[in-house]
Amino acid sequence: MSTVKLLAAATLTLATVASSPTFSQQSSTMIRSSSVSSDDIRSVSPALGRYEKEDVVEGLWTRPQLSVRDRSVVTVAILVARSQTGNLSHYMNLALDNGVTPKELSEIITHLAFYAGWTNATSALAVAQNIFAERNIGADQLPEASPDLMQLNQEGEAVRRRAVQGLLGDASPRLADFTTDPLFKDVWLRPDLAPRDRSLVTITSLMANGQVAQLAGHLNRALDNGLTPDQAGEVVTQIAFYAGWPNAFSAGPVVAEVLKKRQQ
Repeated sequence: MSTVKLLAAATLTLATVASSPTFSQQSSTMIRSSSVSSDDIRSVSPALGRYEKEDVVEGLWTRPQLSVRDRSVVTVAILVARSQTGNLSHYMNLALDNGVTPKELSEIITHLAFYAGWTNATSALAVAQNIFAERNIGADQLPEASPDLMQLNQEGEAVRRRAVQGLLGDASPRLADFTTDPLFKDVWLRPDLAPRDRSLVTITSLMANGQVAQLAGHLNRALDNGLTPDQAGEVVTQIAFYAGWPNAFSAGPVVAEVLKKRQQ
């Protein structure tokens, strides 16, 4: 197994409750390795074992800028967006343990079908299906196919449509139509994943795949939806470990510029 795969597999299980906002406030939380134990990591790469302990388990995941629930959401989104399903089962279970509901996990996969591609989402579905079966999560715990949607912000939608028209012109009218419906007039209005979390998943997907052209717009939307500047910056940090430093450094300057402009 490559060191990249080992790092992706060097994960932790953090027993928590949904009401606890940060790892640092959870003194009773137990940490254990997952599919690749610390001993197994050290048997191949002692240095990687040290980094896993010091920088991932005791460092990254203990930082208070993101709750463990949000770190779980971000990490699942990274793995789905990059179609890295080898350790997705562990991180989905971790997310459920850390307060993400089955409805929210289902909606994260649905949302990423539009932002990371249909096949990446369907690959994740197979993993989630096994987890739901193991946890006895039935249809009654999943989102409705066609729920009552949240109210559309008409002013914001008008701004968004003008922006899309400016980008596409008349080159791809059907793409513009699909972007309006189902994406912004249906997917974004589904009630079982909060707008703030949809934005969190969206910017994570864009950063994880190095797609920064749309990042500024979606980051501004995320901040409008309740994501804080500290949380936005910490997503970049999580990206570095789970999608690589180059993707983090591609996203970092965009995030910095957006935050700078919003402070002016």
